[in-house]
Amino acid sequence: MIDSLLTPSHPQQNNSNSELTVARQPSIALSVVVPIYNEVETIPHLVTQITDVLRRMDIAYEFICVDDGSTDGSVTLLKQIAAERDDLRVVLLRRNYGQSAAMSAGFHQAKGQVIVTLDGDLQNEPADIATVYHKLLEGYDLVSGWRKERQDNAVTRLLPSKIANKLIASVTGVHLHDYGCSLKAYRAEVARDMHLYGELHRFLPALAYIEGARITEIPVRHHARQFGESKYGLGRTLRVMMDLLTIYFMKTFLTRPMHVFGPFGIASIFLGFVLGLYLTFIKVFFNEAIGTRPLLMLAVLLLISGIQLFSFGLLAELSMRTYHESQKRPIYRIREIVG
Repeated sequence: MIDSLLTPSHPQQNNSNSELTVARQPSIALSVVVPIYNEVETIPHLVTQITDVLRRMDIAYEFICVDDGSTDGSVTLLKQIAAERDDLRVVLLRRNYGQSAAMSAGFHQAKGQVIVTLDGDLQNEPADIATVYHKLLEGYDLVSGWRKERQDNAVTRLLPSKIANKLIASVTGVHLHDYGCSLKAYRAEVARDMHLYGELHRFLPALAYIEGARITEIPVRHHARQFGESKYGLGRTLRVMMDLLTIYFMKTFLTRPMHVFGPFGIASIFLGFVLGLYLTFIKVFFNEAIGTRPLLMLAVLLLISGIQLFSFGLLAELSMRTYHESQKRPIYRIREIVG
């Protein structure tokens, strides 16, 4: 067992709640969601290998491929395969929105009690779908894959990934070895509670943690890319940094944004007020000229900035209330009701 589990030391084993027993399973127990973007060479192998694994698991399942605006013939091929079988559903997005949007579409289309995601390039091992699925049944809400022996370029992929993983873990407090692994298993209600924007898919464990999910991580296999070219590179580093700031704000101040802007606003107003009193004192009692002093400009700037920051905090508070109340979205999550 790895040392980065964000879970109770003894996950619940009560069949009435934690395990997804056969008696309480809906018509579909497992949904497998695979985002696709320009993977025409990989698709036939991908579909064959995933369906072989799902059939061996002997549970009710569905297989969903979400095409994110492919331009290489992937759409035509997916349509052809879906027409020949009844266990594959293809969701076609109107254009290339990005992996976060594709995964979000898959989450909303999935009907299973458990959702497993993986990349469409066959670098994830399809057989590990069963591994993360059964681990989830031990009482977790999210199981994240850890590509312990990752088969990628050391300079352009491995090194930036290690740095990003450590940075994300330190900022979010969710200590995983591998945030970038797409092979993950989610309880459906947890996946649907997470709203993805921009490129937040890499922060799904942190978003789930904000929702109160029980998270663990297990080693999974990883293969070198056989077909096509990677869609990832060093250019994503800046976007990761910006998204990380978003996640930190959401984790810390989502329901209380005034706690971000308020202290800075009050401090700025207080300093500006103190400087203003000082300038007034020396003008009244010592008749000194203050109109050309830089200190006067600083006092005015601090007062105006403080009022603006405080106003931003109030506006953010109103926006958060509108966000939650308009969607009837509570600021809490209930794990279980007994009795």
